Amino acid sequence: MDVHLLLSNLTNPTLLFFALGILAVWVKSDLEIPQTSARFISLYLLFSIGFRGGQELAHSDWEPVIGWSLLFGLALAAVIPIWVFYVLKTRMNPSDAGATAAAYGSVSAVTFVAAASYLEVVQLHFGGHMVAVMALMEAPAIVIGMVLLMRYETDLDPRPSLKRIAGHALTNGSVLMVLGSLVIGYVADTKQAEGIKPFTTDIFKGFLAIFLLDMGMVTARRFGAFRRYGIFAMAMGLLIPAINGCAVAWMSGWITAVPGDRFIFAILAASASYIAVPAAMRIAAPKADPGLYVPMALGLTFPFNITLGMPLYHWIVQQSPV
Repeated sequence: MDVHLLLSNLTNPTLLFFALGILAVWVKSDLEIPQTSARFISLYLLFSIGFRGGQELAHSDWEPVIGWSLLFGLALAAVIPIWVFYVLKTRMNPSDAGATAAAYGSVSAVTFVAAASYLEVVQLHFGGHMVAVMALMEAPAIVIGMVLLMRYETDLDPRPSLKRIAGHALTNGSVLMVLGSLVIGYVADTKQAEGIKPFTTDIFKGFLAIFLLDMGMVTARRFGAFRRYGIFAMAMGLLIPAINGCAVAWMSGWITAVPGDRFIFAILAASASYIAVPAAMRIAAPKADPGLYVPMALGLTFPFNITLGMPLYHWIVQQSPV
């Protein structure tokens, strides 16, 4: 891996604010981002990414690669939770394994936002259709994880409806915001859209820095509760994203020749949901312990991806040309 690329990522201001958030918890500071503000910033980031992706998609020629990209994303969202489930089930009960597998098959919109910022730093472009790929990868993993859980967990009472779970996943606020913004950006008049460009671009990185500061504090608090699950869960929280990200960084060359798109595929495969999946699993798997899969996704996988993972996946994309 390029050491300069790694050091450049580790000294990215947004990532340093993430580290500051962790430090704030460790030193027991009273620094705090109000939850209403954090929620607003999260929605803003999703809006900005979705709207810009829609605008870019509107000015792009529809090509077969877009269709193949959407299908590839759906395939990843279906396959990843299957292998993750069967590995985790060797040490975990079916409910915990199913919920965790769903989290790793689904995607983290915040990791996607951080990846978009990383691509700006290394001056790589990704297609607007990748925003649609991200949104489409949310729901299938939740449904697959639930199907596996229902097959092996015999005492679910009452057994939840797959239709209800799928509907909840598709109407999740994060998914709805990014998909809605994508559609609005696509149909919006170009001249009218220019009027909000300063809001969607100029202040984006500042809001991302503050959001990652909050995420650093949340991560530090979650990590303490996670330790009781042992070395296996801790190792899986690092190995699953590394395996998925590296494999997809290489395989994505079969789908597209655009390095930025391949990098986004890798980060989507490597990321884990800690917002949409926990919300769905409250309904689908009430016996699953969120004190396991949320800290795995947020306390281990997220920091790994935004520090070491992104330079690693970028390097693999560079080393495996089409």
